[in-house]
Amino acid sequence: MRSDSIKKGLQRAPHRSLLRACGVTDEEMDNPFIGVANSFTDIVPGHIHLNKLAGGVKLGISKAGGVPFEFNTMAICDGIAMNHEGMHYSLASREIIADTVESMAQAHQFDALVLLPTCDKVVPGMLMAAARLDIPSIVVTGGPMLPGRFQGKSVDFINVSEGVGAVLSGKMSQEELDELERCACPGAGSCAGLFTANTMACLTEAMGMSLTGCATAHAVSSKKMQIAKASGRKIIELLNKNITPSKIMTQEAFENAIAVDLALGGSTNTTLHIPAIASELEEKGVNISLEIFDKLSKIIPHITAISPSGHHTMLDLDRAGGIPAVLKVIENKISSDVITSTGKSLKENIKDAKVLDDSVIRPLDDPIHKEGGIAILKGNLAPKGSVVKQGAVDAGMMKHEGPARVFNSEEECVDAILEGKIQEGDVIVIRYEGPKGGPGMREMLNPTSAISGMGIKSVALITDGRFSGGTRGPCIGHISPEAMVGGRIAALKDGDIIKIDISNRKLDVLLSDKDIKDRLENIVSPEKKIKGWLLRYRKMVSSADKGAILR
Repeated sequence: MRSDSIKKGLQRAPHRSLLRACGVTDEEMDNPFIGVANSFTDIVPGHIHLNKLAGGVKLGISKAGGVPFEFNTMAICDGIAMNHEGMHYSLASREIIADTVESMAQAHQFDALVLLPTCDKVVPGMLMAAARLDIPSIVVTGGPMLPGRFQGKSVDFINVSEGVGAVLSGKMSQEELDELERCACPGAGSCAGLFTANTMACLTEAMGMSLTGCATAHAVSSKKMQIAKASGRKIIELLNKNITPSKIMTQEAFENAIAVDLALGGSTNTTLHIPAIASELEEKGVNISLEIFDKLSKIIPHITAISPSGHHTMLDLDRAGGIPAVLKVIENKISSDVITSTGKSLKENIKDAKVLDDSVIRPLDDPIHKEGGIAILKGNLAPKGSVVKQGAVDAGMMKHEGPARVFNSEEECVDAILEGKIQEGDVIVIRYEGPKGGPGMREMLNPTSAISGMGIKSVALITDGRFSGGTRGPCIGHISPEAMVGGRIAALKDGDIIKIDISNRKLDVLLSDKDIKDRLENIVSPEKKIKGWLLRYRKMVSSADKGAILR
């Protein structure tokens, strides 16, 4: 066992003395040491209950003959960090989380890990660490929040965000928004729609890194606690069988996860996180690019309409059969012979899975859309790619041509929207918000929610930044190369005609290559005062099409 290096032999007497200070007994010195990476915090709704789940995990580990050691990582709530300085730190925190788990596991030579994340960057950060360490690991995602109820309808955090624009445009009263604010987020868990946190939980289960049913078991359910205890027991089995993350997270498993993402119509942020996790396994032959997302999108139909793409919630998905049922529907289009954290193959895991409500999980012959929920666009504005959640775009906006309204920051854009300066037909351009330009590639939920809430219908938005998983409409992000490194989006001026053709995967500005080149030669990037570790992040981060990883 790895942990023997801190507890066996004469020279480890000093180490054992410190372990004894922690309450480790003679008997436990012979048992495997299991790290429990807990991202509990009092300020993130998705994480406020993780201490209880960690207790269940540790009980399961102890009963199976292991010795659990809990430690903590950071967690940022994207909703609270939105639209101010804090959002610079959100995507960047993924790297700190991965480094923290790696550091704790290596310094203390844990034999295996149980990982407890919930929210957007914590799930991929912990998976990156698991892949990097390649010691037996299992994930217990914290689970979705129950939806709120407002005027007889299910609501969530995004409804509140859009409510701000609705008040400003006179479509909702301040009193109604106050009522909505108080009921939309009723308690623990990740926001109730298919936003980034819940999308990543679903992909973690589809990839085989969490137990069957984990992704959609809600935070407040007894099922979630049962899964936590079972995961604690299961990690000892994975250790005994030497089933490590590289044996689970294979090329086929990643493509299975992408297929589920496309079938669900999940968050575009997965096109950052899945390549980032895969980059930790390059030496194992794993290679995930944007092209794989687009290739699979043409053969995997979009079969669920979960908020923000529709009116269903994660609770509806769970009741309809969850991820096992989704996998069962697309089984003939994926690789089901891959090993999972259950110790069994994916095919065995979903053998008895059934769709319990085909209005929530649609059959292949009656999908929401014939193609998957995400599309990769290229063209003279995005030579290395850009991303759109096509499953949440109205049919009338799949093609759009209009004049650019150019802003060098999210704040400039939001001010213009709220002041009524955006017209129907415009293409809003927000640049210098990419991985380096932001830095940190901020989410653009405020402008998209303001547009939606104010009832502006025929406006598109393009950016080298990214979008919240709760975004809907013709919002194209991750434009690569980004403006800060001389990407073509930096050449745009107000009035330039931008042509969007999602069905044909094109994003172009009606300018010649010479005109773009001439403009770029005279570009002066705006200066942003950055301090702290974001300075290091800016220097080291890769482009969005590579997952915005540190290299």
